[in-house]
Amino acid sequence: MGAGRLGWRETLLPGVLAVAQILLWAPRVPGVLPVASTVIAFAALSCRRLAPAWAFGGTLPAAVLGVGAVGGALVGPVAGAGVGVGVGVVGGAVVGSVAVLVALHSLAVRRTAGLAAAGGLCAVLVVIGVALAAGASARTVAGLALQAAGLAAVVWVMGRSRRRGRARRAAAAAYRARSASVPRLAAGTERARLMAELHDVAAHRLTGIVVSAAAATRLPDPGLAVEAARHAAEAGRQAVAELDRLAEASEPMTLEDIDALVAEHGNLDHRRTSATAPPQVADPDHRRTAVQGAQLDYRRTAATVPPQVADLAYRVVREALTNAMRHAAGASRVRIDALPGELAVTVTDSGGTPAAADLGTGSGLAGLRSAVRSAGGSLRAGPKDGGWEVRAVLPVPPQEAPYGLTARRGAGWRGSSALDGALVILAIALSLGANLLPGDDLDPFASTGAGVLLAVLFGLHALPLWWRRNASRRSLVVALATLMAWLGLDIAGWPGPPLSDAFLWCWWVELALVYAIGACRAGARDWLAPAAVAGCGGLALVSGDGITGDRPAAWLVLAVGLALPAWAAWASGRFVAARRRRRGTALARERDLLERDAARAATAERRRILDGLRRTARRHAQGVVDGADAANLEVVLAEARAGLSALRELLAQAREREVSDDPPPTVDGVAALAARRGGAARYVGARRPLSPDAEATAYEVARELLTEGTAVTVIFLDGGVMVSGRSPTGPVVRRRLRALADAADGTLTIADDGAAQVWLPEVFLS
Repeated sequence: MGAGRLGWRETLLPGVLAVAQILLWAPRVPGVLPVASTVIAFAALSCRRLAPAWAFGGTLPAAVLGVGAVGGALVGPVAGAGVGVGVGVVGGAVVGSVAVLVALHSLAVRRTAGLAAAGGLCAVLVVIGVALAAGASARTVAGLALQAAGLAAVVWVMGRSRRRGRARRAAAAAYRARSASVPRLAAGTERARLMAELHDVAAHRLTGIVVSAAAATRLPDPGLAVEAARHAAEAGRQAVAELDRLAEASEPMTLEDIDALVAEHGNLDHRRTSATAPPQVADPDHRRTAVQGAQLDYRRTAATVPPQVADLAYRVVREALTNAMRHAAGASRVRIDALPGELAVTVTDSGGTPAAADLGTGSGLAGLRSAVRSAGGSLRAGPKDGGWEVRAVLPVPPQEAPYGLTARRGAGWRGSSALDGALVILAIALSLGANLLPGDDLDPFASTGAGVLLAVLFGLHALPLWWRRNASRRSLVVALATLMAWLGLDIAGWPGPPLSDAFLWCWWVELALVYAIGACRAGARDWLAPAAVAGCGGLALVSGDGITGDRPAAWLVLAVGLALPAWAAWASGRFVAARRRRRGTALARERDLLERDAARAATAERRRILDGLRRTARRHAQGVVDGADAANLEVVLAEARAGLSALRELLAQAREREVSDDPPPTVDGVAALAARRGGAARYVGARRPLSPDAEATAYEVARELLTEGTAVTVIFLDGGVMVSGRSPTGPVVRRRLRALADAADGTLTIADDGAAQVWLPEVFLS
């Protein structure tokens, strides 16, 4: 947003303003101040894209010099001359006030909302300072300040709107430019899921078969051979069934499933050495369970955890037990411990000689470590006391406040509601501010009571603009009721300005409300809104002293005349609403097509892998069953080893097919980006479709947060999405994060410990 260059296009507008100023001042304003004001304003505005903050700062002294030059030349002594200050401001506006507004607009387009708002406040303070220096009265200062605030608010909002539009278009263009890679990402994600299932499920079964069969063939124990054949037949059938169900989504595991898994391995480890009694499972409430055989001791102190935590703990235990069978004499201890806010999973073996060699696939712990990191936990695997220990610590989010979200989400003053607030300020500035400036007419503030009542009327008439989107009909009713109350005061003879005069400079409020009804509502009777505005406006105008003769006929003529712009405003709102619906429909169609392409790519990849499984691993698993049914442990062992070799080959082929280009800028692409950088990504909350600009913006935020070995979390919440992670320490990255959040009307929150949360509101996403 801040990039720019200095060229002839940047000097075109400042040049036009400077020429206009020279033509205006040359005959009447001599001296150095006009020249200095023009030169400073020209130089500052020429740099408004390259350095918008410096450009805005340069236009402020240019405006002060211009007002001083024109005020001194045209007005003379200003003691008590508030009108002279106003004339000076208007006279110096060509390169003074207008230059400030242009620079403020550029500042709002290219810098964050807070900096641009501070610039607008500085402009208002400069107006106040100039008026005070000129000796203006307090009323005049207040009127000028209100009018300056109204103009600054509108220009600020226009700049913010352009900034959002540019960010939205750039993000959507980046998304569409890489949309062709979305199906490839879907295929890669499905491939990774299937490979993880293959490694965790089928390899686990086949490894157990190899271990038990190898032990039985070495020991001259007929009973052990029969038991090994029975186990091989059962495990082989389970492997075949699990391979057949591989394409289906499975339910997450529970802590009770871990109990059953450990009990099964306790039996297996015990069978490897003797044929005594099987291990026991005690304490049916599962808060503290022990499986004690010759080599396996199990304890669980955790009662309940969320399903996603239990499922990941199950994967850790299964992988660790399988590796203990492959590389040692089996596991000796399993612990599932509940810690404050965490679940600790520890699996330890005491070493020893493996029952069979060359059973690993080479990717189990790496994939498991990535999954644990994605959940925000940590995994450590290494030697301990002559054996090997795998320890995972998994965070357990509290149910009432998942993941401790504390980011500020109140960024409404940056978003679309900022326009409504700016319109309220403008309405009050144009009405109340103009009446505060002294003039030739009757002073409405001669009486304190009348002045307070006038301010209340202007405020009540302007405030409905704040609710024009969510309650447009009621807002119009409040505005029209305020006009009718004013009409009643006129009839009662109050000393304030008549409604007929006030209506001329503030009835644009009704037009804005009628437009909002057309744009935000689709009721069958909304066409009555323009008619109501025309009727009430006709009453306001016909009540003035300038109307003579037949007032009903005059009301009819005036109402018809007012109906034309009122109907035009309502029709414009309807047109914008229809165009918005068409764009929404086209966007939904585009997203559906892309989702179908991604689904087809994932389905094709799943079929390809399943076809390979049927030809290799499933065939060998069925061979295990056949050999076990024939009580031929040699065939069982050979088929199980061949199945593991086939799985290793499939995993190697999957790694070779990994896409080398950058992931698409989507929410799903965040996970692929994290994997590329050795980090992890996790998703929390109910997934819902996002617009292309939202997908790309969330991806860019994650790109800034992701560094080597770090993790990011994408959290779907009511009203928007949040991307959180560890904020890099460099100021450049933080500025980019702040710019991304600001352009999306969101917020960036960085805690003392460096945790960053970027909130992207739904108003930007929809």
